[in-house]
Amino acid sequence: MDWADELAASVSGPQVVNDSKTPSGTVHVGSLRGPVVHDAIWRALRDRGTPARFLYGVDDLDAMDAASLLTPDAVDRYMGVPLADVPAPPGSDAPNYARHFVGQLFFPTFERLGIRPEFYWMSEVYRSGALDVLIRRALDRADVVRDIYRRVSRVEKPSGWLPIQPICENCGRVGTTIATDWDGETVRYQCLPDLVKWATGCGHNGRLSPFGGRAALPWNLDWAAKWSHFGITIEGCGKDLATAGGSRDRSDAIARDVFEREPPSNVAYEFLNVGGRKMSTSRGTGAAAHTIAEVVPPEQLRFLFLRPRPNQAIEFNPDGTDAIPRLFDEFDRIADATAGREVRGELPPHPERLFELSLVDPDADVPAEAAAFRPAFGHLSLLVQVPGVDVAEQMAAEKGSPLTAAEQTLLAGRIAAVRRWLETYAPESARYAVMDDLPAEAARLGEDQRLFLGALALRVDEGTPHAGAEWQAAIFAVATSAGLPAGRAFGALYLAFLGRTNGPRAGWLLASLDPGFVARRLREAAGWRPAEAVPAGDGR
Repeated sequence: MDWADELAASVSGPQVVNDSKTPSGTVHVGSLRGPVVHDAIWRALRDRGTPARFLYGVDDLDAMDAASLLTPDAVDRYMGVPLADVPAPPGSDAPNYARHFVGQLFFPTFERLGIRPEFYWMSEVYRSGALDVLIRRALDRADVVRDIYRRVSRVEKPSGWLPIQPICENCGRVGTTIATDWDGETVRYQCLPDLVKWATGCGHNGRLSPFGGRAALPWNLDWAAKWSHFGITIEGCGKDLATAGGSRDRSDAIARDVFEREPPSNVAYEFLNVGGRKMSTSRGTGAAAHTIAEVVPPEQLRFLFLRPRPNQAIEFNPDGTDAIPRLFDEFDRIADATAGREVRGELPPHPERLFELSLVDPDADVPAEAAAFRPAFGHLSLLVQVPGVDVAEQMAAEKGSPLTAAEQTLLAGRIAAVRRWLETYAPESARYAVMDDLPAEAARLGEDQRLFLGALALRVDEGTPHAGAEWQAAIFAVATSAGLPAGRAFGALYLAFLGRTNGPRAGWLLASLDPGFVARRLREAAGWRPAEAVPAGDGR
């Protein structure tokens, strides 16, 4: 986490950190990278004693330009209308589309992640008149704006083009209008049927005052105007906006040459990709942020975004893979390193700082949090599927002492996450049921596998292993002694208990079951009849 601390150390005086979102549909999990990155910056500033505010805005005066989440009959009516004026989906009690997808679904995820910015809605900012002075300046300097587009991005605007988008007084659309002829108080505008491909203007033309929320600045000017209005000093953006000559460069130039202020420090961040492809809010693709947050607890979700540097892409595919269990395992490894426990493998720089910034509470007792007992996600996914297992009791036994109140809360959260993962994203191989009777599939066991199972039964007679690691060691030892490859040994256990050739870690599976049941099943699968049960050491 050196990047956040380096940025915090490079600035002086009070800071305003900002992030924002256009709510064009269900907000996917990748959209959380920006809020988490900006929250980490705000925390780093705070930890240095630098006065700082953290803002998060919703660009809800932007035009609806995606049809993925509108019913067919609503597309013609609302494409091009400001998001703040588009009705919420049927069944929602939100006042509009933006308030539903961001206010009711996305923002609650912030709270769970410990992200607590000051929220603002751009429709309210415009309608309050707070941006009127900046709108006037942009219109008075329209020639400068046109020159910036040409000089920075090689985009040629018509000579009469004005940097304002009136909201059509006839149809209510903002995405289909073009303005000309600024007289100092009003602009002439047209609502064109063919200005854009995704919406159809009504053809109306007229004049209106662009103030008080009756018009919006084009996006690059809107961005720069926000920087001036709120005094923003730090704001990162996705790498697609930070390309040379792109949106960020245009907005930086507008901030300097039109609004006469230095643009904020930028932290460009990469995307979160699923299967190598960027998620898209407007197309309705990608795992929803609020759904992922139900499966991945807040600490691990923060960790997902903070583990790599912002300029590194994140590959994350939760569907049908072990991506979520591996995320938990890596987080637990960083916790162990922070607590001073020995860990295997290479660690990222400053693991203790990464762990600290991954915690929900910015004022948490970091050493105590790191020292907490954390059951492995994969182990829990096994235990919750075994009937009759008291998971909390099992965890206390494995810890060797009663769980603290904090550890009980942590365990409850992980159990809930495991159950949700099994219901949603887990691969089929992670779902199983221990058979009450010897599965019919056990008939496929080879003679070498039956001998192994019998030898393991004898090993259990000498002393039943207790923890999963002890069982795992016993399985390997018996398989090695029998000259049986590990794959066939584990396959024999899965056939005997699950009726299939794969499954969870076998040692932890056996540790979760009643020892008497395990011993009986091993003998039965080995082909022993009850009368053949003999004490260890008789040479069998």
